[in-house]
Amino acid sequence: MNDVSASCRLKPGASDSPVILHVPHSSRAIPADVRAGIMLDDRALERELDHITDSHTARIAAEAASRAATEPWRFVNQLSRLVIDPERFPDEREEMLAVGMGAVYTRTTHGEELRLADYDGQPLIERYFHPYAAAMTDAVTQRLDAVGRAVIIDVHSYPTERLPYELHGDGPRPPICLGRDDFHTPADLLAHAEKAFAGFGGTGVNSPFEGTYVPLKYYGNDPRVSALMIEIRRDVYMSEPGGPAGSGLDALAGALAELVDMAGETYRGR
Repeated sequence: MNDVSASCRLKPGASDSPVILHVPHSSRAIPADVRAGIMLDDRALERELDHITDSHTARIAAEAASRAATEPWRFVNQLSRLVIDPERFPDEREEMLAVGMGAVYTRTTHGEELRLADYDGQPLIERYFHPYAAAMTDAVTQRLDAVGRAVIIDVHSYPTERLPYELHGDGPRPPICLGRDDFHTPADLLAHAEKAFAGFGGTGVNSPFEGTYVPLKYYGNDPRVSALMIEIRRDVYMSEPGGPAGSGLDALAGALAELVDMAGETYRGR
């Protein structure tokens, strides 16, 4: 298995579906050679993984896909975001560099040293970040070529209580946070999400996390690519910080399947 297939996987859906469920932060897997560059002992690393991992989101996406009338495609990160975070910029454009959490993290969620300050993350960028970005770009291109539209639904979770690394965590923390982009998130897609997740006690927009993921090839220039981020507050479906899933997971999978179907029906062929 090469590094590309080890780090991410495109799981096929229906040939006429424009929807891609993107699950970037669900894994806890860290290759042994990457683990060697992490300064935390095993116990501290497990604790950090509890905080930083969007636990069970791959399962939510999988169950939603199986329930949808038209199965979406799924692009799933197979490795922990402590290897690379595919949703960060790998350069000075990334504001999270200020807290040591750019594309290659050097600090933990609580500001502790994760890697040496002079750690060279470029080999990880070359080995994992760029291939991941290229594979996700290809997945979007395939949907555009097949059906003329691509709808990326980014599936995340976030802790009930603000963690120290959060730069914009002082706003509302609703059960479901919907991250939108001015260019790539149409009003009807946002409305579909608000309807689908209405039963969880409230949705909010761009707080505590904002925006959504679109490959740079298409970002800000191709309106055929729509995108929305779903951030699920973890107490809705699991024991925090990194415990088992609870009964809320089933309902979330159903809501996500409803959103997939509404989005697919709206954008297929448009």
